[in-house]
Amino acid sequence: MTQPKLPVTCPSCATALSVTQLSCGHCGTAVSGNYTLPLLLQLSEDDLQFVLQFFMTGGSLKEMASQMGNSYPTVRNKLDDIIERINQLNKKSNP
Repeated sequence: MTQPKLPVTCPSCATALSVTQLSCGHCGTAVSGNYTLPLLLQLSEDDLQFVLQFFMTGGSLKEMASQMGNSYPTVRNKLDDIIERINQLNKKSNP
């Protein structure tokens, strides 16, 4: 059973959500504040899976293409798209 993905946008207005509290399930300690989500958590589930596979293949796009049954250019384009999304998210976080 897969765990639900952490929501990153408001279901009412689609604005980016922020973390306001973290708590320890063991001792009950809670930390409150207003923290932005890390960039990678703001990616879609598909993009996160791609990044994980990229990491697990040691960054070999050739190996990824073989595992995915896709051509090298297709996998390279997917990586370029993810890099662009991360750059856009980074610009929003650091105007």
